[in-house]
Amino acid sequence: MLPDHPLAELIAAAAAGRFPAADGGWRRVPPWRPGLEAIIAFTGHAVFAVQPDITGHLLASLGADGFGGAHDPRLITALAGPGGWIDSLDILMAARGTARPGVTPALADRPDLAGHPRAEFAAGIRDHPRVVGYQDPHRSALAVISTGIAGLTELSFELEPGHRGAGGGARLASEVLSTVPSGQIAVAAVAPGNAASVRALLAAGFKPLGSLQLFRRAVHNPGTRVAARTRAKMP
Repeated sequence: MLPDHPLAELIAAAAAGRFPAADGGWRRVPPWRPGLEAIIAFTGHAVFAVQPDITGHLLASLGADGFGGAHDPRLITALAGPGGWIDSLDILMAARGTARPGVTPALADRPDLAGHPRAEFAAGIRDHPRVVGYQDPHRSALAVISTGIAGLTELSFELEPGHRGAGGGARLASEVLSTVPSGQIAVAAVAPGNAASVRALLAAGFKPLGSLQLFRRAVHNPGTRVAARTRAKMP
């Protein structure tokens, strides 16, 4: 069953090959996590997961559209405001879980890896993170399974340097999918420049759906006022 969030439905439909109309348009949906907002772009259509004070009029005045305007750096800078946090622009990818009854996954819970920077980052922007890895205590490769984008299961992973190459990343990505119930959609966000992880996810069966950029606004700064002040400084 999908989470009760409109973006989850859009992502699931796109993963099944049913994308929003490439009409250059955009829409607003609520954020899926308090304090965390996002811009998502499919081919020719954008989605703003933002609080109600970021109005449609404001977005239009900042040049929002489905043909690249949604990811104009000036737009997200205006929305985040001075002192806000802006994450990297990522590729949004999706796959289906492959867990099978009676088959023990290759990955097990590794709470000893919860202090890894990858796990700590996930815990700051997602809910209910579960850190898994190989049972060999000498291995530090890990994957984090969380409730993330639009309430969907979100996966992230990192392979230790000594095991990179020769398909190790693809194996880890495939093995973390084997911990997700069969057929359940799982998403991942990866920076385009991280070509090794992009290749690993593709090899594990993930499909690119669009792009994603998360942001947090500066505390106590309403988006409309922050955006207006920032926009006034733009050439």
